[in-house]
Amino acid sequence: MKRIIGTMLIAAFLLVNADAQRSIKLALLKYNGGGDWYSVVDALENLTQFCNEQLYMSFDRNYGTVEVGSAEIFNYPFLFMTGHGNIVFSDAEAENLRNYLLGGGFLYVDDDYGMDPYFRVAIKKVFPEKELIELPFEHPVFSQKFRFPNGAPKVHEHDNKPPQTFAILHEGRVVCVYTAESNISDGWESQEVHNNPEALRRRSLEMGANIVQFAFTQ
Repeated sequence: MKRIIGTMLIAAFLLVNADAQRSIKLALLKYNGGGDWYSVVDALENLTQFCNEQLYMSFDRNYGTVEVGSAEIFNYPFLFMTGHGNIVFSDAEAENLRNYLLGGGFLYVDDDYGMDPYFRVAIKKVFPEKELIELPFEHPVFSQKFRFPNGAPKVHEHDNKPPQTFAILHEGRVVCVYTAESNISDGWESQEVHNNPEALRRRSLEMGANIVQFAFTQ
């Protein structure tokens, strides 16, 4: 736990030290259960580049891939999780992720359609005593560098419902953000992947940058 606390303290230093930032990567979380955790194509590379350009970061554009039960997650201050299907955390994996998040790590989860019921079960195993709470539009995550007065943008239709953004809090700190009915990570992909309009891709990247900025500065 001390290791990740140190990592997040370093995160503040990263905001003003470009050389240190180059050693920091965002990471894609690999999980068991059959869900396609690998469904992204170049989303994280594009988000990292956008953050480097718009937030004046210097993150390594080559993201990491890390298993939820591995000690390697403590090397990454920001984890990203997505997919369409089932998610299964063993007891050891749930404990590992819990320790990571309580120790200062951050998890962003984007439902790529179909993972919602499985994610809710999985995160309840990590935090049986906590609930996912919906964030109001006035929450700071929607007003970092870019403003989203109506919450997360709608990228792909799922169940004909409005986008929702949820969070898990620990002692007043957001340790996990979860977007449903939004699918903003598909908007991070290059245009030819999903043929999303450029204006929508831009808003998706802006929302992603807000989440990254919030994670590193809250």
